[in-house]
Amino acid sequence: MLSQNNSSEIACLAQQLGAALRHCGAKVSTAESCTGGGIAEAITSVSGSSQWFDCGYVVYANSAKQRLLGVDAELLNKFGAVSEQVVQQMAAGAIKASQADYAVAVSGIAGPDGGTADKPVGTVWFCWIGPSGTYSKRFLLKGERLSVREQAVKISLHELLHQIGG
Repeated sequence: MLSQNNSSEIACLAQQLGAALRHCGAKVSTAESCTGGGIAEAITSVSGSSQWFDCGYVVYANSAKQRLLGVDAELLNKFGAVSEQVVQQMAAGAIKASQADYAVAVSGIAGPDGGTADKPVGTVWFCWIGPSGTYSKRFLLKGERLSVREQAVKISLHELLHQIGG
């Protein structure tokens, strides 16, 4: 559930994303862990999104990341679910398993538990894939669990929009 402060900004980004995808005749898919489907929810809250949203994967468990998106178990063991290597494979798996031209993947530690010295609460890895290639980035987000998740949704949508050129 979105806080009232962020819901209008996220809705605006989702509408802009939809317009950009419709304009170029493209589709998007999502592969989400810490956002729990929040990116897909934001996208599908826009009327007509079935024209440009292909599918979304909510893959909290490592076994789901492996089974549904083809994430390599060795990478999960070596780097952990919250890593550049894993989100890149999540995004690639979402593209491969869908009819989408673009994909976003996100995996992070929204809190309040689960953080470590190397990966504190708020650590979130993102990966975007599109016709122009693959782009991944780590953010250290601040705030409570809901705030971290909302920030991750906004970042995901904003960068997708940027990738499309909108």
